[in-house]
Amino acid sequence: MNKTLSIVAVALSLSLSSAPLLAHMDHGKAQYGGVVVEAGMAQFEVVNKDGQALVYASQHGQALPTAGASGKLVILDGARKSEIVLQPAGDNRLSGQGTIAAGAKVLVQVQLAGQKMLQGRAVMP
Repeated sequence: MNKTLSIVAVALSLSLSSAPLLAHMDHGKAQYGGVVVEAGMAQFEVVNKDGQALVYASQHGQALPTAGASGKLVILDGARKSEIVLQPAGDNRLSGQGTIAAGAKVLVQVQLAGQKMLQGRAVMP
């Protein structure tokens, strides 16, 4: 009886200890076809879609609400520099008018409601 309880206890502890690993499986992976940018406590996925730049906010694979957030994308494409102002666009999304060329360097600057400014860099695929 004690041997069976010991085996069950070990199996249960091993299964529970792997739960945090499963929560991080999507961490750093693009979910919307863009490029993922690490920025402090959050990750932002930058996507070009239909003449808009979309930025999806997450933390360890979980959506971060963008209500009350603000931000911008600074785009360096060769010697050309441009900016796209970002506004909340529902759920965990920010959007702005403009597109980003493949190979352009992007600086993401987002301030979530009540948080300090988060910044990260990436190169568009």
